Amino acid sequence: MPRKKKSKSNLRPGWDEYFIGIAKAVSTRATCLRRRYGAVIAKDNIIVSTGYNGAPAGMEDCLEVGKCTRKELQIPHGERYELCHSVHAEANAIIRASVDELMGSTIYISGADDGIGECHSEPCMMCKRMILNAKIQRVVYSDGDRGFHVIDPMEWLKKRV
Repeated sequence: MPRKKKSKSNLRPGWDEYFIGIAKAVSTRATCLRRRYGAVIAKDNIIVSTGYNGAPAGMEDCLEVGKCTRKELQIPHGERYELCHSVHAEANAIIRASVDELMGSTIYISGADDGIGECHSEPCMMCKRMILNAKIQRVVYSDGDRGFHVIDPMEWLKKRV
């Protein structure tokens, strides 16, 4: 899985770096007390959709309630999502785009842990399946160290997502 560091020059950022930066900005809208994720879907270098993690429309979110069940129970990342009320950033971005916009697009994902900062933002198994089903062609996600990974989601099929 190729890992790319962000450029250190004063030149314009490349498209992947640009859209990862936007995903990071989108994550600031998240309503999760534990982790804030943002996702951007782009096709032909045009943003077609964004999403962040938060409660479904009409439901109180963790910020309003003032607690996170998974955080209180110290449940590790990637486990027991059924206890969480949030819809993942990737899912929110996917449901807001059309089939034609999704096919052949790239999804950019950036996340931050509460109190720690930028984190490794590889999609969870559920989101990997949605990305595959949406026929998204590329996935670019933060590596937690100011860089990012680029992957062809078809590689997940070889590992039995």
